[in-house]
Amino acid sequence: MGKSPIQSPLSEADKEITGNALQATLVDLVDLSLIAKQAHWNVVGANFRSVHLQLDELVDTARQYVDEVAERANAIGVSPNGQAKAVVESSGLPDYPDNWQSVESTVAAIVGILAALIERLRKRIDETDKSDLVTQDLLIAITQELEKAHWMWQAQQA
Repeated sequence: MGKSPIQSPLSEADKEITGNALQATLVDLVDLSLIAKQAHWNVVGANFRSVHLQLDELVDTARQYVDEVAERANAIGVSPNGQAKAVVESSGLPDYPDNWQSVESTVAAIVGILAALIERLRKRIDETDKSDLVTQDLLIAITQELEKAHWMWQAQQA
C-alpha cells in the first residue's frame, strides 16, 4: 500500500485499529446490502409484499452506512475497499440460502444475519473506544439503527 495522500488526525497505532474496524464494517455492510437484495428478489408466500418492501429498507440502510463508513475511512487516511473480492474474503456475515425462500425462512435468516452483524459491530465499538471516538460514534449510530431493524424483524416471528 502506498503512502496515504490524506493526513490522518490519528496516531499510526490508532489509525490501524480504527481503519481495521472501518474496513470490517464496510465489507459487512456491503454484504448485508447484497444479502437483503437477494432475499428481496427471492421471498415468496403470505405477507410477501411487506417483507419484500422491508428488505429494500434494509438495503437502503446498509448502503447509506456503507458510504458513511467509507468516507470516515478516507477522513482518517485509510483507503476503503468495498470490492466484491474483499467482501467475499472478509465479510463475517452468515451465508444466505440460494433460490426462493418462504417469508418465514427469509425472516429467520435476516434475524440471524442482523444478530451476527450487531455482535461484530459491538466488538468494534469496544475496539475504537481508545483509538477514535468519532469512528466509535459512527459505529454506535449504525448499531442503533440495525438493532432497531433487528427488533422489527424479530417482531414478525413473535
